[in-house]
Amino acid sequence: MDLGDATRILQQTVMLTLTLAAPVLATALGVGLLVSILQAATQVNEQTLSFVPKIVATLLVFAWSFPFWMGSLVAWSKALFQSVANLP
Repeated sequence: MDLGDATRILQQTVMLTLTLAAPVLATALGVGLLVSILQAATQVNEQTLSFVPKIVATLLVFAWSFPFWMGSLVAWSKALFQSVANLP
């Protein structure tokens, strides 16, 4: 394995990580923003009001996207093992 192979594998790993994490992180960001706007408008500063909706929405998106995650991780792992097996 040379530097080019290692760089390609690292690049694919980072892109897959970003692709899989983006929906969950975007959901947490969006829900947090909406709750913050609601808290600012109503002047209710309850800590659990900001935490509970974010965690519920994040878990729902995680459960919804889990089959896609597993399919992507299995395909990436198979490709990685095949490329390592074909190295001279």
